Amino acid sequence: MVDYYKWLMDIVLTTLNAKYIHASFGLRYLLANMGDLRSRTSMVEFDINQRALDMVEALLAQNPKIIGFGVYIWNVTETTEVIASLKRLRPEIVVAIGGPEVSYEVDQQKITDLSDYVITGEADFRFASLCRQLLADERPPEKVVPAEVPDVARLTLPYDLYNSGDIAHRVIYVEASRGCPFSCEFCLSSLDIPVRQFPLPALLTELQKLIDRGVKQFKFVDRTFNLNLSISKTLLQFFLDRYQPGLFLHFEMIPDRLPEGLRDIIKNFPPGALQFEIGIQSFNGEVCRLISRRQDFQKLEDNLRFLRQDTGVYLHVDLIVGLPGESIESFAEGFDRLVTLNPHEIQVGMLKRLRGTPIVRHDSEWQMVYNPNAPYEILQNRLIDFPTMQRLRRFSRYWDLIGNSGNFITATRLIWDKASPFASFMRLSDWLFAKTGRTDAIALPRLGELLFEYLAGEPGRDKQACANALWKDYQRGGRKDKPEYLRPFVTDSREEQPRSKSSLKRQARHLLTS
Repeated sequence: MVDYYKWLMDIVLTTLNAKYIHASFGLRYLLANMGDLRSRTSMVEFDINQRALDMVEALLAQNPKIIGFGVYIWNVTETTEVIASLKRLRPEIVVAIGGPEVSYEVDQQKITDLSDYVITGEADFRFASLCRQLLADERPPEKVVPAEVPDVARLTLPYDLYNSGDIAHRVIYVEASRGCPFSCEFCLSSLDIPVRQFPLPALLTELQKLIDRGVKQFKFVDRTFNLNLSISKTLLQFFLDRYQPGLFLHFEMIPDRLPEGLRDIIKNFPPGALQFEIGIQSFNGEVCRLISRRQDFQKLEDNLRFLRQDTGVYLHVDLIVGLPGESIESFAEGFDRLVTLNPHEIQVGMLKRLRGTPIVRHDSEWQMVYNPNAPYEILQNRLIDFPTMQRLRRFSRYWDLIGNSGNFITATRLIWDKASPFASFMRLSDWLFAKTGRTDAIALPRLGELLFEYLAGEPGRDKQACANALWKDYQRGGRKDKPEYLRPFVTDSREEQPRSKSSLKRQARHLLTS
């Protein structure tokens, strides 16, 4: 929990982050733009793993008149519980909620019934103006308070609200733009048009201040960082000119837009400094047409090959399970196609029915059935029944533990050899679930032992080769103890590989994108 002020406040801004390391960008924007009320406003952050009544206690200890909650898909259940207790104990406190989870379908949610006001849209300015009304005893008659799309050039940037603890221990979020020019029907950003660029001189000044304070890892939340190539090049060159060991920049990229000018700058960054999150979602052209997603697959593949072969960029690429029109065979073809391009991570995500998105127009024709509870994941559709969807859900989890983690770089390649990666990994996934009955809380040594048991037990498989691959992976993490299951096969006394000293996760970004 982060408490910026130690005295009592009239207004408290709060949210429940998914994890402690996720510093709330939205709260910092709200606080930065409180204007004359900033001195009367505090910010308190929690995470979803804390007990609801402990959070209630911390909020009431400040004796506020108004509490503003940021509500998201990952915290709506827990936030509802907190607000329910708050209103039982102190019904006179005005509770205002906002955020993407409550900006749509407002009349269908328990959390909106419990709250006094719901601000829909980007509340950077509207929350402050609502607080001024409330403190002047001018209560708006309507519960739903629409926020106009703010002019980003008028926003007070929030970067000074990252304190020394945030810089040392948490993700530092930044943005150069808001909005998205595309209309992909599964995504809330498709509703946020046009794209608005923050004035570059002011942003660069703030970024320099963060660098001067010791920030080395920046996560840009822009949905389409490489849309405006001039700004993209300017920002990349800004960081390249100030490069220091440990610099790490995360960007979300349009997959089929990477011209030579941008490529030239990207090639100059050392391995591990850049991470690109690239949403492909589907390689099926008809599926992309159905969900209003435009992308050039040939350019996309060329860009991925360039990034993987000619740069040190760490590639995190997304596919979605359950899109309308996508059969398991179609998804398998796309997965195999992506594996051949060799990104560092393939994020296999389950389709979610985010509130407000037009994906619901396919519900009848494609018989889309979603979980009614957050995060509203697909349960089945016309082409993929529930048992198969469950297999794919387990596939996603096991792939993250094995294929994405960086712990089994060598052994993963043995799983499919020359066969279909999807079909081969699905067999492993089914076997793992039959063996363990779970997809979580599997300790790394146990997972390695299971993987060896599976690989070594396949007909025609060389057990020695399997053991050598797992031993190489085991040593890559700097471990010196030889697992019991490998000892009959690995008897050499090779010096263990040194553990990477990078602070980055995912096995030091797969050993700096090797």
